Amino acid sequence: MFKKKSQTSIWKEKRRFHALSLEKKGWKQKDIAIALDVSKGAVSQWLQASKKKGKAGLLACPHTGRHPELADKEKQSIPDLLSHGAESYGFQGDVWTCRRVRKMIEMEFGVSYHKSHVARLLKELKWTPQQPVERAAQRNEEAIAD
Repeated sequence: MFKKKSQTSIWKEKRRFHALSLEKKGWKQKDIAIALDVSKGAVSQWLQASKKKGKAGLLACPHTGRHPELADKEKQSIPDLLSHGAESYGFQGDVWTCRRVRKMIEMEFGVSYHKSHVARLLKELKWTPQQPVERAAQRNEEAIAD
């Protein structure tokens, strides 16, 4: 899964290609560096990369970030596991919260996530956790209904 190139990556790529075209026109590296407001070392690296890999050496490489700890198959199985109910995992009451889902993921897959990340993960899976409704144990539903 590749990330889309950002605007920053695009203009930096253009700058590298511009440096290559200036070098082909006979410009010296120090003059290219001054014209593009970069260091001589940067220009040197760009030209070396273009010699080794051609134009592909000047393309921006998106930073993919950290690799996911859960495989896609494991991630897709989470809603099915949640359908068994919170009580099947030893929780009191059949309500799923982010903290409980976090613990369930840790029990099932041995992966520990921050509860905020669990919320993003559930949103990605189009599954919303339920927040427990806090009511007094002494509450009289019949008296309230009247």
